[in-house]
Amino acid sequence: MKHCLLRNDMEQQKNNLKIVADKKNARMILPNMLTLIGVCIGLTSIRFALSGEFHLAIIAIIFAALIDGLDGRIARLIKGTSRVGKELDSLTDMISFGVAPAFIMYFWKLNTFGRFGWLLCLIYVICVALRLARFNINSDQEPSWRDNFFQGVPSPAGGILVLTPLIISLSGFDYIELNYNVLVPLFFIGTSLLLISKFPTYSFKKIVIPRKATIFLLFGIVLFFGLLLIYTFNVIAISSLIYLSLIPISFFHYQKLKKIHENDRIQDDDDLEDVL
Repeated sequence: MKHCLLRNDMEQQKNNLKIVADKKNARMILPNMLTLIGVCIGLTSIRFALSGEFHLAIIAIIFAALIDGLDGRIARLIKGTSRVGKELDSLTDMISFGVAPAFIMYFWKLNTFGRFGWLLCLIYVICVALRLARFNINSDQEPSWRDNFFQGVPSPAGGILVLTPLIISLSGFDYIELNYNVLVPLFFIGTSLLLISKFPTYSFKKIVIPRKATIFLLFGIVLFFGLLLIYTFNVIAISSLIYLSLIPISFFHYQKLKKIHENDRIQDDDDLEDVL
């Protein structure tokens, strides 16, 4: 009798473990599906560029960037994070923000540069790969105030930055005559250096919004997406330029916070010595 009861208890525990495992696997499906959709969109942007539909290629990259910003947050929200999802996300970033922007810009302008244009594409893609490899290593570190900053420009931002000359040309900004033969290589070289640098840039991961400001935040989001639907490329171009202007601001902000935390650590060490 006791043997039968023990056997039933063991079977019940196995069933419970199976149910828990099934629930966890189910939670992992949604964020991983979003990531795979991002891969498809990134590859589709290359197809649009091959057809000369560069406006659709840019829109596809923007959608891929939005999905990239959502899949990780959704995974953490529903507790569906996994090692597979992390590696899959890096692979998606490599395709959508490394390979795809390089091909788009090559088909648009860099093919007129001959071998030098292809070299710029190779350098950029390699820098994206190095950036993602470093991010995967650093993501396992303990949380700290440095989590408010990235080391270098993240790959989604890098992908949009190298596309900025094309975005400006599509936006219809004719107020200033731009030499794209100079601008495109400058953006490629500059973005490549920012990707592999340790220059601190805002991560926007831990922004705390006061409850009183929530209504203004919602209004701002609605206004932004409304303008994005009406003046798509103008808004994207301005957003890229604003992000570029934030890079030096983030550097000085990082240095200020670093000095404050170093002073606090020295003060704590002095207090500890006094106690001893």
